[in-house]
Amino acid sequence: MRKQLFLLPVLLITAFFQPSFLAFSQKPSSSKKLISFVNPFIGTGGHGHTYPGATMPFGMMQLSPDSRLDGWDGCSGYHYSDEYIYGFSHTHLSGTGVSDYGDVLLMPTNAVIFNNGADEKPGYRAHFSHKNELASPGYYKVLLDDTNIEVELTVSERSGTHRYTFPKNSKQIIILDLEHRDQVLSAEIKTASNIEISGHRHSKAWAENQMLFYNLQFSRPYKKVEFYTNSEGKKHKAAFEFDPSQGNRVEVKVGISAVDEAGAKMNLETEIGNKSFEQIKANAEEIWEKQLQKISIETEDKNQKTVFYTALYHTMIAPNLYQDVDGRYRGMDLKVHQTDNFENYTVFSLWDTYRAAHPLYTIIEKDRTNEFIKSLLAKHDEGGILPIWPLAANYTGCMIGYHAVPVIADAYLKGIRGYDVDKAYQAMKHSATQDKLGLKSYKEFGFIPGEDESESVSKTLEYAYDDWTIAEMAKAMGKTEDYKLYTERAQYYKNVYDPATKFMRGRFRNTWFAPFDPYEVNFNYTEANSWQYSFYAPQDLSGLINLMGGKKKFETQLDELFTAETETSGRQQVDITGLIGQYAHGNEPSHHMAYLYNFVNKPAKTQERIHEIMTTQYHNAPDGISGNEDCGQMSAWYIFSAMGFYPVTPASNEYIIGTPLFEKSVINLEDGKKFEVIAKNISDKNIYIASASLNGKPLNRSYLYHNEIMEGGKLVFSMTDQPSKWATKDSEIPKTEIKEHLIVTAPFISKGEVAFKNKTEVLLGVAEGNPEIYFSLNNSEFKKYDQPFTLSEEAVLKTYAQKDEKKSPIITTHFYKIDPNLSIKLETEYANQYNGGGANALIDGIHGANDFRTGTWQGYHDVDLKATVNLGSKKEVKTVTVNFLQDQRSWIFYPTEVTCWASVDGKNFTEISTQAIESAKPSEEVEIETVSFDVSKDVQYVKIQAKNLGDLPEGHLGYGGKAWIFVDEIEIK
Repeated sequence: MRKQLFLLPVLLITAFFQPSFLAFSQKPSSSKKLISFVNPFIGTGGHGHTYPGATMPFGMMQLSPDSRLDGWDGCSGYHYSDEYIYGFSHTHLSGTGVSDYGDVLLMPTNAVIFNNGADEKPGYRAHFSHKNELASPGYYKVLLDDTNIEVELTVSERSGTHRYTFPKNSKQIIILDLEHRDQVLSAEIKTASNIEISGHRHSKAWAENQMLFYNLQFSRPYKKVEFYTNSEGKKHKAAFEFDPSQGNRVEVKVGISAVDEAGAKMNLETEIGNKSFEQIKANAEEIWEKQLQKISIETEDKNQKTVFYTALYHTMIAPNLYQDVDGRYRGMDLKVHQTDNFENYTVFSLWDTYRAAHPLYTIIEKDRTNEFIKSLLAKHDEGGILPIWPLAANYTGCMIGYHAVPVIADAYLKGIRGYDVDKAYQAMKHSATQDKLGLKSYKEFGFIPGEDESESVSKTLEYAYDDWTIAEMAKAMGKTEDYKLYTERAQYYKNVYDPATKFMRGRFRNTWFAPFDPYEVNFNYTEANSWQYSFYAPQDLSGLINLMGGKKKFETQLDELFTAETETSGRQQVDITGLIGQYAHGNEPSHHMAYLYNFVNKPAKTQERIHEIMTTQYHNAPDGISGNEDCGQMSAWYIFSAMGFYPVTPASNEYIIGTPLFEKSVINLEDGKKFEVIAKNISDKNIYIASASLNGKPLNRSYLYHNEIMEGGKLVFSMTDQPSKWATKDSEIPKTEIKEHLIVTAPFISKGEVAFKNKTEVLLGVAEGNPEIYFSLNNSEFKKYDQPFTLSEEAVLKTYAQKDEKKSPIITTHFYKIDPNLSIKLETEYANQYNGGGANALIDGIHGANDFRTGTWQGYHDVDLKATVNLGSKKEVKTVTVNFLQDQRSWIFYPTEVTCWASVDGKNFTEISTQAIESAKPSEEVEIETVSFDVSKDVQYVKIQAKNLGDLPEGHLGYGGKAWIFVDEIEIK
């Protein structure tokens, strides 16, 4: 998952490995602690975006090295391919696709140097080698080669300790840098004494106003301090020098708070106080050991054991505690709140984690799940809405859906209700009844038109699932009207299904976005293409299977998903990784798909694919996670799948059986019960289930119920090397099915040009069933549609479908007639994913809106626009205007200059004028520039050339890449 910088190209990073890293695969003894099987370096290479430093389970502090200052693969602050460490900061994000944190950097060195060395000038950064680096839960250690300083880190929940061992007789300097990484809004360094420093750092990054306060306490007095004053006169850096005659070791204890400096000091003194480094480390390791004991496994494969316990560790890093020891925390209104009845958390990557991480917590973290939900409800109270991706008391505006809703519904339906249930339900409905992010259209039409909102297909599909979870909770609470409404909305996924191609497609002016390529990554989908979203209706898989033509055709389509070419077309999307065909395990929309074979009576195919994914997409190596780890979701998929089952539909209380990876797995439940999974005769070849039993009785169905796990018991699989007939009967397969309050899908235009010359034939269709279709032209009375009709003039078409007494919404489409004498010749090629409506997009009379992702603009990547308009005959032309879009955050820049020529014969052109635009000037605004030319002569041909900026300017996020031109509507008057 990542924030939508849509035109970002793929960055290729090759991780490398050191002997010390591979030592994790050496054979351990059975008496080894579970923390010895955790390898925090997994995910620090490739695109995993994890960090190796010290943190506590769901803790507030993440004390870790910073080896990278920016870039997509530097989101956690560390990448395994790096050679230099800039220092050690106290907050980090695990597996995200956007950078933030890295607060309050400390760096031991032997000279007073305030430059970090990133510009290759002498700096305080230091070279390091992985052979001198060690990480384990709650502890990190590295030797800085350049200075021969050994660094050790350990933590409590809100505080941590650095231990620096300097070479004998060397200078002992500790740099404090508050300008590290993010834009600093405000910062301060205060010297309370020669052993205590305090202050704050308020910064802007992904969280636009993050407030952090700190308290530092040195183990011995510094003898001298020197401040660095920046160009604004601010003292945001300090160098503390210590007397080497007093020993070669300095420890720094650090407390942090989002509330105030007093809170930071109180956190430090309450949690750490006078404890030694070894005591703090031992406590962290004891707590982590207890956490990891929540699930135990038995296997002879030590690498798989390391992968499993590292995955379990990664699921326990986020969400993060965000509250001081006295119960104070900073809310989404950025005010300080006090609570004594729950612990407040932040960093909810809900688009990712609602799928498997939160369902895992409902099994092994029931109490903490209540705290998570209370935190989400507090954010609703303070900020006005349930968050989508909250970070450090900020709404980030990242990702889609309202996936706090299924997290709450899943917990409620599983009996986890230690919060205000009525308040939670009202907050869920509140999220679903907004008018923003496409919801206004979604509620009105039953889908989101592509021209109204970007990522319209993905949003329609995910809103429909979220709505189903509201419906299920409403049903359980006896709210019949809400149950009806949200059950109807849960079926809106059908309205973006195209029966002709059997794919989910964008509805663009009520036609299908064209030309259509299911491999194309474009603005209709979120971090995906049509392959990767066309199997997403987990709430009504029976309905989806019927739409696709039944089980056999659905199975064939699934087969094609996994065997399709692995290349995507359209825009580059760095998140689409881990490809098996077009199944992309490195990103969340694909995570449920391999389990769908169970729903068509083919569990053996699920078993094959799940085993393939587990053994090819996860490794005991730095690049051992195939995509962004995403705050536990990639790891939660593995935890569930390795045990043999997965929550395809959270809030259904069912888990779909795949294939176990280990001889034995045991979930040690919080109430003392145990749920055991035993796989007899399991091996690399014996991946198929021959038979199964639950608590000594035959289990012939390919799914489990939540209560069967929570009541404890024993699930036994007998494994074989050949597909079997186990759980292949209709009575033995899982189903998710909507059978009540069925909707009539909205008609679409299956043929017909919305902007046409001369005439266009219009055919109407529906996705499901055979309802009657009615239409109206130019506000005439509706009449029954029974055959195609032809339009030869501009018209407004309204249409709806009806079956019995049920009607679909009325959909309106404006048809535009292009002057038949007018034509356009494009000498340069536009990108199909930004085609604006096709070859005539620049003369069709339809103007682009501010959001380029709604599909009304025509995009040109790294090429100039060259277009010639033929008026059909010589005419008096007074003015020519052309519109361009600027959205520099998405790599869309105005052209550097625009030239207009005119001609009578189409061969000899006279330049009208050239207008220069300062396109490289940095801008955060989305703007439209209209360039006008005064022609005032008789001409037949008008030529426009817009010069592309080309290389993105230095300082831009995409520096090194190429710019886009987005253009729409050449108007000649």
